[in-house]
Amino acid sequence: MTIVKASSAQRLDDRAAVAASWRIGPAFVAAVAYVDPGNVVTNVAAGASHGTTLLWVVVLATLVAGPVQYLAAKLGATTGKSLPELIADRCSRPVRLAYWPQAEAVSIATDLAEVLGAAIALHLLFGIPLPLGGLLAAVAGAVLLAAGDRFGPCFLRNVAVVSLALIAGAFIFCLLARPPGLDELGAGLIPSLEGDGVLVLAAGIVGATIMPHAVHIHSALARDHRRLSAHRTDVALAMLVAGTTNAVMLLVGAGALQGSTSGGFGAIATDVAARIGSAAQLAFLVALLVSGVTSTVVGTQAGAVVTSGLLRRSVPLWARRCTTVLPAVVLLALGVSPVTLLITSQVVLAIGLPLVLVPLVAATSSPRVMGTAANTRPLAITMVAATTAVICLDVSLLVQFVQGCLQAG
Repeated sequence: MTIVKASSAQRLDDRAAVAASWRIGPAFVAAVAYVDPGNVVTNVAAGASHGTTLLWVVVLATLVAGPVQYLAAKLGATTGKSLPELIADRCSRPVRLAYWPQAEAVSIATDLAEVLGAAIALHLLFGIPLPLGGLLAAVAGAVLLAAGDRFGPCFLRNVAVVSLALIAGAFIFCLLARPPGLDELGAGLIPSLEGDGVLVLAAGIVGATIMPHAVHIHSALARDHRRLSAHRTDVALAMLVAGTTNAVMLLVGAGALQGSTSGGFGAIATDVAARIGSAAQLAFLVALLVSGVTSTVVGTQAGAVVTSGLLRRSVPLWARRCTTVLPAVVLLALGVSPVTLLITSQVVLAIGLPLVLVPLVAATSSPRVMGTAANTRPLAITMVAATTAVICLDVSLLVQFVQGCLQAG
């Protein structure tokens, strides 16, 4: 009887430990990348220009992103290495060094949209010039990084959870001010790619949802060897929050801004104020500011993971901060169009995404790398198909971008 009681108590302790471990796990830090300013402008613009037509793309992208993030977590938890570390171990030195510049470019491109979003929020809220706003956003991110170093990884996980809650709450507030009809909501779940520019927006939604740096950072944060079941729960909850928030962003555009021709953060924020009031505009801008500051922290951490993994040397976070943020601040100071910066950043991410997904799926499907935790055949086939679809969408985005440049020239 004593043995039975002890076993029962042990099982309860194990369940409590698992529950505590996934509530604010690493997936929530990675999920901040799923609600960054790039997501905000892409989803809201999609809703404004095409109503709920692309809601199914948001849902599908989230359903694909969930398994991708789980594979990243499984890779880190099983091997004890991040994806960049594993790539470095399994590739020759020339390949490793050739892979690094594009990964670095992806980190810089990620911060372009994030710093831009925070800078525009500060400009519209307080009249702060864009370059100064970008610099202030960079400083705020550096403070959070320093606090994370001081108080440990749990601090940044808690910041991520609070940020997700604030961003989701702000957009839900905007949605309630003028929601789309239920018939529009149902129609948006039926796959369709009809209309001018729909394919580009669909590719943009996917590119803004499944991001290379989210895979890198998640694989690194998962190296604490937690149970895979805890990672599954962690990813499921984080993706549910992030996916719902992205869907709400699109519905805000469809309900409050449909027919608007807004092309950037500032114009969208102005339209929000004109159509659903100043309170909604304030909520929108606060969400944009929080999104920009917290997501740039994740971007800097991901950049550090890439550098340490591929170059096998540690770089101080302040140096990483300067490397990824200063280009954005300089470009803003030179007067480069924010819309141009955003589009360029998304194109760079589109190029970098296959170079993350292919090695991730290959590594997690290899018994030699993963042992018994290797992907099952059905999961491997599903992920290959999903990766192929994502690459095709990204190629379409690049083609459209090149065609637009040629026409403009």
